[in-house]
Amino acid sequence: MTSARGAALTALADLLRSAAFARAYTLTALTAAFLTTAIHSVNGPVTLATIVAGLAVLGVGILVARRDELSLIGFAPTSLVLYLVWAIVSLAWALDGTYGRTVMAWCALIGWSIVAVTIAHVRDTLQIARAVGDVLRWLLTASLALEVLSGIIFDAPFVALGIEGLIANGGPIQGLFGSRNLLAFVAVIGLITFTIEWRARAIARHVATYSLILASLLLVLSGSPTAVVLVSALVAAELALAVARRSRRTARRRAHLVTAVIAALVVVSILVLYRPIAAFFSARSGFAARAELWSEISVWIGQRPVTGWSLFGTWEQEPFPTNVIDLSLGWVNASALNVYVDIVLQLGWVGLLLFATFSVLALARAWLAAADRRSVVYAWLPLMLVALLVESLFESYALGDLGWLLLVVCAVRAGQERSWRVVLDPTAPLPAPPIQPSGGSAR
Repeated sequence: MTSARGAALTALADLLRSAAFARAYTLTALTAAFLTTAIHSVNGPVTLATIVAGLAVLGVGILVARRDELSLIGFAPTSLVLYLVWAIVSLAWALDGTYGRTVMAWCALIGWSIVAVTIAHVRDTLQIARAVGDVLRWLLTASLALEVLSGIIFDAPFVALGIEGLIANGGPIQGLFGSRNLLAFVAVIGLITFTIEWRARAIARHVATYSLILASLLLVLSGSPTAVVLVSALVAAELALAVARRSRRTARRRAHLVTAVIAALVVVSILVLYRPIAAFFSARSGFAARAELWSEISVWIGQRPVTGWSLFGTWEQEPFPTNVIDLSLGWVNASALNVYVDIVLQLGWVGLLLFATFSVLALARAWLAAADRRSVVYAWLPLMLVALLVESLFESYALGDLGWLLLVVCAVRAGQERSWRVVLDPTAPLPAPPIQPSGGSAR
């Protein structure tokens, strides 16, 4: 009996350590993350929470099975840990009756964090990019097919999925993602990933061509007002990264310094001129409501600027003070439509400082690694982080679920690609360099 149990445990450990299981886990987790809106709409929050919990438990099992390959130093960014600690500490100043909501929101954050850390440790950068590409090819194809069925074949909306069936009119369309802005964001992620796959020769040319056309078509049909800003920022980031990559090592630091100064000036300009910028965009489609929402939120931020009102995640079921904000505006909001505003509202300026530290360090590490290494694969990390951080100006995706998963995955991988952990712990395992297949697949 004992020997049979030991054999079963050994077989389970071998399964959890296997490359095939790591790939299957990554594909499953990414699919669940990209479909969180659809799962929530069709099956409800309990089903979504169960899926995340199951993935987190499996992730812990994988990490335990692979514990000999891991090192405590470099396991996860310290800034990530500090942000998560501050999030649960916010329970101390939560209002009566809101403790359960804070704990649930924190558990969701921890669950996705475990999944992200697991993916980042069991797959290298190319393998993660390939997994994202594989998942998005299927989901974007399915989204287009459902839009055609809804808007052309049946001429009826698919209410459960949030598909309005407007593709025959040129959009806007939502696909499997519930809103045009999320579809546009996912399409942009697809464009980044498919381009990296194509340039790394990780997929066949006809697959790359189909993928890029598909993502571009859905991006245009989404009609998202934020897509232009996001794509413009990514083009600028790609140009700056290309200059750094092609510069000599002696001139590369100067290129990095110029890029950092320009980025800092842009951030400072946004902070100083946010009122005229908001007024300018208010006259454009989709931005007037945002400006009014942010103005109302600023009143509540002023009451608890340092600590915030405690973590509550999304605005579903209108936790205080979002119920009062929605009542004042006269419409219901799913979020603050800005990650940074949402974090200040929930976790105060301390929370925003921790989040900014975590994000900026991740971007800096990813950027330096991409500039110093010849493989184009490393450009995936900084471009993904730029997309997440710019999109966070208009949506709160990075506060949880898909956005948070991608942010943590990129941050952990960036820390592994360029970190001081080897200096502190020479025995810490180094990440294996990604294999660049020629027209094949990195699985």
